[in-house]
Formats: sequence, structure tokens, C-alpha cells
Amino acid sequence: MNATSLVLAFPPVTAQQSLDYLLAKLSYYADSADVAEDLRNGIGEIVVIDTRAAARYAAGHIPGAVSFPHRSMDENSTRRLARDKVYITYCDGIGCNGSTKGAYALAKLGFQVKELIGGLDFWLRDGLPLAIGDETGSMQGQEEAPECGC
Repeated sequence: MNATSLVLAFPPVTAQQSLDYLLAKLSYYADSADVAEDLRNGIGEIVVIDTRAAARYAAGHIPGAVSFPHRSMDENSTRRLARDKVYITYCDGIGCNGSTKGAYALAKLGFQVKELIGGLDFWLRDGLPLAIGDETGSMQGQEEAPECGC
């Protein structure tokens, strides 16, 4: 029996092509462990944006995140945003594209953006806390979550 590799049916790219692609991928996305660590450490160069409706934000959001529903993002509503920050957008997670729509709207207006991989779903799967209500809350001074294994 001569088996043919299904994996190798499409030849791999060169190491340099992999490097370029993976660097680009890391430039577009952040994971919950990295965002939580930056929020715990008070890194001021990032701003986490909850792109869901305000009621969803109030029901539970990432501590330190600001509510800015993607449907309300336009040139006028973004005037208050600093141009020297990197905005990390998130929504509910898999099956929701609010974070992508928010990141797109912000990027279209000239802001630097990244998306949170898996959104609030992956945040909770990683055992990270939520803030409840309209106040942003804070991750500063919070204990680290258990090692994610990454």
C-alpha cells in the first residue's frame, strides 16, 4: 500500500515566507494572556475596546476595557481617541465579527489596531476576571491567571 501524504499534498512555503506570514499574523492579533498581562502592568500604549452593545458591556467586560460599540464608530465618534495608542478590539468571540468590524472601522480612520483572539469567550476560558457594570474596572493589582501553557 502506497500512502500519499495529505499534509504534503500542498508543499510548504519557505522558512522566510513562514517568518513573514507569522510576523504579520502576530501583528494583527493578541491573545488574552498577553492582553491581561499588559493590563495588569498598566501598559499605557494599548487601549482595549469592547465593540459590543453597551448593555452587553455592562453585563460583563474585560476589566480596563472601554465600551465603544462598532456600529457607532465613525470619524466624529473617534475624535476622542488618541492617535498614539494601539487599540485592541474584542466582541463575544467565535461566531461574532464585531471585533473585526470595529478594528476595520478604526484602521480605516487611521488608527493602529489588533484583534483579541477568541474575544470574551477565550478570555473566560483562560480563567480571567470580568468587570460588571458601566465602570471600566481595572486589572492592575490582580493576580496572574494560571499559566496558559503557551
